[in-house]
Amino acid sequence: MALPFLILAFLFSYLPLYGWIYAFYDYRPGIPLSQTNFMGFHWFESMFSNAIQRQEVLRVLRNTVAMSSLNILTSILPVIFAIFLTEVNTAWFKKIVQIMTTLPNFISWVLVYSFAFMLFSVDNGFVNHLLTDLGLITRPMNVLASDNHTWLAMTLWHIWKTLGWSAIMYIAAITGIDQELYEAAKVDGAGRFRLMWHVTVPGLMPTFFVLLVLTIANFINNGLEQYYVFQNAINTSHIEVLDLYVYNIGMLNSNFSYSTAVSLLKSIISIFLLFVANGLSKLVRGESII
Repeated sequence: MALPFLILAFLFSYLPLYGWIYAFYDYRPGIPLSQTNFMGFHWFESMFSNAIQRQEVLRVLRNTVAMSSLNILTSILPVIFAIFLTEVNTAWFKKIVQIMTTLPNFISWVLVYSFAFMLFSVDNGFVNHLLTDLGLITRPMNVLASDNHTWLAMTLWHIWKTLGWSAIMYIAAITGIDQELYEAAKVDGAGRFRLMWHVTVPGLMPTFFVLLVLTIANFINNGLEQYYVFQNAINTSHIEVLDLYVYNIGMLNSNFSYSTAVSLLKSIISIFLLFVANGLSKLVRGESII
């Protein structure tokens, strides 16, 4: 029964790894690989031996680490949101909030940027018009084409898009907590917030820790779409993460071999982080995730 899924995993996850071979050649589109110069580890060495490329890689790593760290720090927000949402007694209001916070997850980042442009456009942005009419600002703010607080802005957009969806698993975990624990705590005189702190939060910790470990394993995999649609000439220095850097080098600068080498190095680091996260899980929880 698992065979169809193994075939799909092989076709879409393992077979494309053949493309890693381009990292060892000086590949040029249109020229067969057999007629391309073999470069060995030249592209890997150039990441650190070339001063300009080393500076670029370090800059991109800084952006990747910064935004991944912010995502880890804010990973507690879906837990808090799920706890407070389950405490809402009005069923129709709870459903509306859950639907409205979950829907953004199914919106593409292109539409998210369109929404941001509608709000913060210099010429026709709703926010700029509102603040100008209220007399709070004298000239429109160019929020989207600004390099101020780029990491924070990207984190806030990510939270807005994924908060409701990320909370679903915690809501499911809350429903699985033994109700006798709540009854026993009430008998001991625990109020509403005591129940949340001493029963709900401990019940969510195993789920939270597993998801946190998996997030750490994907520490340098920020994705591409969000940063691709929000990037511009002004904020590139702070918004360009590893995945976007690989795309820009490969597709825009046509340096396919070097971009493949960077992507291969990123994959190796991700595998290393996965085993670190697995070791952390064994140490803290006594259970392995792989």
